[in-house]
Amino acid sequence: MDSAQTASAFGELCSANVEFGDDLVRNIKTIRPSQQLFDDLSDDADDWAIAIAAEAEGRIPTATAVIARPFDYGTVITYSFDAANWQETRFSDGRRYGVWYGSLNAKTTVYETAFHWYRFLADSYPSEGRLITGERRLFDVRCEGLLVDLRGREGSYPGLTDRTSYAFTQSLGSFLVDQGANGVLVKSARCEGVNAAIFRRERLSNVRDKMALTYRCNPARDLCMVERSQGTVWLRIKPSLLGPGVRS
Repeated sequence: MDSAQTASAFGELCSANVEFGDDLVRNIKTIRPSQQLFDDLSDDADDWAIAIAAEAEGRIPTATAVIARPFDYGTVITYSFDAANWQETRFSDGRRYGVWYGSLNAKTTVYETAFHWYRFLADSYPSEGRLITGERRLFDVRCEGLLVDLRGREGSYPGLTDRTSYAFTQSLGSFLVDQGANGVLVKSARCEGVNAAIFRRERLSNVRDKMALTYRCNPARDLCMVERSQGTVWLRIKPSLLGPGVRS
């Protein structure tokens, strides 16, 4: 398909827009309980303070850290507008731009992150028969702007929710970025929820803390339990059902 044909096909796909003005839920990796990160280097609290000051001195300053960090959808949360931190995601090949991902509700972003974390653990520790704990934090982030509305188009364009290949959506993302689009609303590939992929940072504002979560995953048993209150299971997920070969 040449560029003119691609533009025509994507133009038809992207013909619906919505003036969006609501919160999106962002899910980031974090540490739920406060921890002293330098106590393994020294037993002296004064040494910890010096180490914290040295780490802060070298950190890139930002007035919107919580918004900026989630633009890297990988394991490590980084500033996606720095080209060194771009990563391949559903709507970006990681070469020209980063994408910020949020969901319309908390459960959707939990299913998304549970699948990716399980995949990482299964690749690294496939025979590990114990619960591995991870901590995450959810934020409400205000999004204001005209978004391309792809909801309901996945039947005609199955590449939008393909669980194996990002080729279609990365090509679409590149087209939309070139067109100056703010972002898209699209059905989740992992559940019945809806995600937003935001291309323009200025459309995001007003970050508010929402909740802390604990994920407990046993890769050998294909099990991920998610807790809102520690010790009380909120969601019990079989991650393999969210992956390739199983339709959402």
